[in-house]
Amino acid sequence: MRCVLLAFAAGIAAIQTLAVLPTPASCAVLAITALILMCLLIGFPVTRDAMPAGGKFAHIRDFFVLPRARISLCMICAASIGFLWAAFCAQDRLRDRLLPQWEGRDITLIGAVADFPASSVRGTRFLFAVEQVMPQNGVTPRVPARLSLSWYAGRNGNIVPEIAPGARWRFTVRLSRPHGNANPDGFDYELHLLERGIGATGYVRIGAATPTRLLDAFVPTPSHALARVRAYLRRKILTALPDAAHAGVIVALIIGEQRGIEKNDWEVFRRTGVNHLVAISGLHIMMVAGLFGRLTQALWRRSFWMPERFGMPLPLRLPAQKAAMAVAIAAAAGYVALAGFGIPAQRALTMLMAISLALWHGRISSPSQILCIALAVVLLLDPWALLGAGFHLSFAAVAIILYASVGRTKRHPAQNDDQEQKTLPARCRQLRQTLADGTRTQWAVSLGLLPLTMLLFAQYSFISPFANALAIPVVTLLVVPLALLGIVLPAPLVGYLLSAAHGVFSLVFVWLGWLSKLPIAIWQAPLPGWTLFLIALSGTLLLLAPRGWPLRWAGLFGWLPLLLNPPSHPAAGALWVTAFDIGQGMALLVETEQHRLLYDTGPSYGPDTDAGDRVILPYLHARGIGGLDAIVVSHGDNDHAGGALSLLRALPVTTVYSSLPGGHRIIEAATLHRHCIGGQYWQWDGVTFEMLHPTAALYAAYINHPSEKPAPNAGSCVLKITTGAQAILLPGDIGTAQEKDLLDQLGADRLQATVLLAPHHGSKTSSSGSFLRAVDPALAIFQVGYRNRFHHPQEAVYRRYHDLGIHRLRTDETGAITLQLSTTVQYQTYRQQHARYWRLTTDPND
Repeated sequence: MRCVLLAFAAGIAAIQTLAVLPTPASCAVLAITALILMCLLIGFPVTRDAMPAGGKFAHIRDFFVLPRARISLCMICAASIGFLWAAFCAQDRLRDRLLPQWEGRDITLIGAVADFPASSVRGTRFLFAVEQVMPQNGVTPRVPARLSLSWYAGRNGNIVPEIAPGARWRFTVRLSRPHGNANPDGFDYELHLLERGIGATGYVRIGAATPTRLLDAFVPTPSHALARVRAYLRRKILTALPDAAHAGVIVALIIGEQRGIEKNDWEVFRRTGVNHLVAISGLHIMMVAGLFGRLTQALWRRSFWMPERFGMPLPLRLPAQKAAMAVAIAAAAGYVALAGFGIPAQRALTMLMAISLALWHGRISSPSQILCIALAVVLLLDPWALLGAGFHLSFAAVAIILYASVGRTKRHPAQNDDQEQKTLPARCRQLRQTLADGTRTQWAVSLGLLPLTMLLFAQYSFISPFANALAIPVVTLLVVPLALLGIVLPAPLVGYLLSAAHGVFSLVFVWLGWLSKLPIAIWQAPLPGWTLFLIALSGTLLLLAPRGWPLRWAGLFGWLPLLLNPPSHPAAGALWVTAFDIGQGMALLVETEQHRLLYDTGPSYGPDTDAGDRVILPYLHARGIGGLDAIVVSHGDNDHAGGALSLLRALPVTTVYSSLPGGHRIIEAATLHRHCIGGQYWQWDGVTFEMLHPTAALYAAYINHPSEKPAPNAGSCVLKITTGAQAILLPGDIGTAQEKDLLDQLGADRLQATVLLAPHHGSKTSSSGSFLRAVDPALAIFQVGYRNRFHHPQEAVYRRYHDLGIHRLRTDETGAITLQLSTTVQYQTYRQQHARYWRLTTDPND
C-alpha cells in the first residue's frame, strides 16, 4: 500500500514540473491504459493455485501472478491516476482565468467577500467570490469565480469602509491576469494565486458610473460563517491586547493568520529556527486533540452516576476510548478549520483520523503507512501543496521522528537505575523519561532537517535545538491553551488569559532574541545541488542510525560539502549581470570573480516591504552572497532607491555611490558614501568600471543649490562596465537632453556597448535615435512592471529599438534576465529557463 500511495504522489509531482499541460488526447490514452491494467490486475487471480493449468496465454498469466509484477503495475496505475488528477485540477484552474481582452476595463460585479481582509495604510486587500457580472455594452465579460481585489484609500483622504467577511457588495473593478515577479529563488506569486483558485487580481474603481454599494451585510454559507468567526476571534484578541508587542503572534496561534506579525519578529524566528511554532502545526493540533480526548475519556468513565431514566450508562453504549477518539477528532477538525486548513494542520488531522479509524475497528496500522495515507490525502485535496516548503518540512519532520524512534529498543537498565527505581517516585521517573524522550526527538528532528533546510532556504540555525527546547513546551503547553481558553471565555476573563498568554510568550521571545544575536546563530551557504543534498542526507541517516551501528559519527563528514559549499562566481575577466524582475523599477547585480556591485535597488512596495527584502536579499542568500562591494543608487526616485535601506540594514556594503543630496537617509545609513562623478574609474578582476555621468559641473550648479536643481532623473548615475570586447551601459533614468550631453562630451566610441539597459524604462523622453545609434547595442533590457501606469516602454520607443535591429528583452514578459559577458554575450530568461504551465509567457519581440 505504501508503494501505491507514494506512486500516486509521484504522479502528481510529475505534473508540477511541466511547462505545458498534456493534451486531452494524451490524457485519454493514459487513462485508457491505466484502466486496462487495472482490469487485468483485477481479472487475474493473486496465486497460481487459482488459475487453470496450461493455456495459450499461460506465460502472461504467470507474469500477472508474480508479486513484484503486481506491485509494479499497481504503482503504474496509481501514478497514472495521480498524474491525471493533477492535470484535471490544473486545467480546471487555468480555464477560470481572466481573458486578455478584459484586462484594464471597467467591469461591474456583484459578489461576496470570501475571507477576512488585510488592511494597511494604503487600503484593504480581500478575496472576492463573484456571483453576478453586469453586461458591458451588451456583452457579459467572462470573469473568474474568485478575485483578489484591493480597495485603495484615495489621495484626497477618502477612507476605505470596513469590509466584513461574507458581506455582499457591488463593485466596479479593473482586473489583470495573474502575474507576479519571476526571479530565481523568489516567491512564486502566480503559483500562489493558482493554488488559491484566484483567476485575476484588480482594484475597486472609485467614482465609476456604477457606484460601489453594500447590498447585504451577510450571505449565509458555511465558508462565510467560518470566515466571520475567524474575523471575530481576531478582533477579540486584538481588542484584548491593545498595543501588545506580540499580539500578531497570538492571532497566528489561534486562527493561523500571520500577517500581523512584525518583520523584526520574523527575523528573530528565522534566526532561531522556531518559525514552525507561530504557525498552527501538528504539535498544536495534537495538543488540542489530546486535551479534549483525555477530558472526554475521564468524564465518560465517570458517567455511571447518571440517573437510570437516561437509559443504559454511556460507557456501556460506547467504550470510553471510542468516545474520546470521536471528540478528539472533532476538536482537531475545528481547530484546523480555524487555522485555515494549512498543510501541517491537514497532515496532522489526516494522521489522527487514520490512527483513530484503525483503533476504532481494532486494527494495527504501521506508522509509515499512516504517514503515506496523510501524504496522499493532502495531495488529493491540494495537488500544488508539494511545491511549498511547509509541505516538505512537515512530512520530513514526522518521517525523521519515525526513523529515529520506531522499532528502536530501549536502553537496558543498569544497577544504579534499579536503585533509582526504589528511591524516586513513579511520577518523577515518568517525567524524567518524558523529558529524555522529548530531548532525543528534538535533537533528531533538528539534525535530520539540516540537509532539507539548506536545500530549501540556503541557511540553517545552529541554535535551533536550544531555542526549541524551551519554546516548544512553553508555547504548546502554556501559550496555546491559555489563548484558546481566553477566546471562549467572557470578559474580563478573556483579557486576563490572553494577557497571560502574551506575557508568557514575551518571556520566551526575550530568550529567542538573545539567542538570535549570537554570531553563530545562522550558517549560510549557497543552495546545494542534488548531489550535495543526497550526500548530506546519507550522512544524516547514518548519524541517526540505531545505537551500536558502527561509525555513526562518520555521518558528520556528509555535511561538510553542504555546509562548506562555496558561492559560484565568474572566471577572471568575465562578467555576470542579473537584471531582476522587480516590477516598475531598476535593480541589476553585477559580478566579477571576486567582487559584486548592485546597480539600483528597486522600488518600495509599501510601508513594510520593498524589492530589497522581497527579491534581492532572497536571491543573494540563495547564492551564498553575504555582502556587496558597492551599491550604485542612480538617483532618489522610489523605483530606484526604494530597497536600499533594507539592503544596507541586512548586508555589509563597502561603498555606496549615488547622486543623492546631502542628508539623505541612504547616505546616512551608508558606511562609506561617494557621489557619482563622471570620470570615476576602477578595475575589478580584469573588468573596468567607468562612471560617465553626472559631471562635477552638474553638482556644482544644481545639487548644491536645491532651489535650482532639476528633476532627479537628469542627475542619474550612468555606469559603463567593460570586459574585453563586451560592455554594458547602465544609464538610469536620463532623458534625451542628458543623452545628447553624453554624445557631445564623450563621443560615440566611449558610449558603444554590447548591452544597453533602456534609459528611463523606455519612456518617450529617452532613447533618442542618435543615442541608440551611438551605443549600437546588440541587446536592450527593459526593466518594467506588468501593465504599469506609465505605459513603459512607450510603443514608439519600443519599435525604435526593433527598427535599429536591437534584440529586446523586457522583464515583465521574460522574468529575471541573466547575462554572461566574456568573449561573447549569452543570456537566459527565468520564465523560459524555468517554464511552468501556470506562468504567463509571451514573446518579447512580438
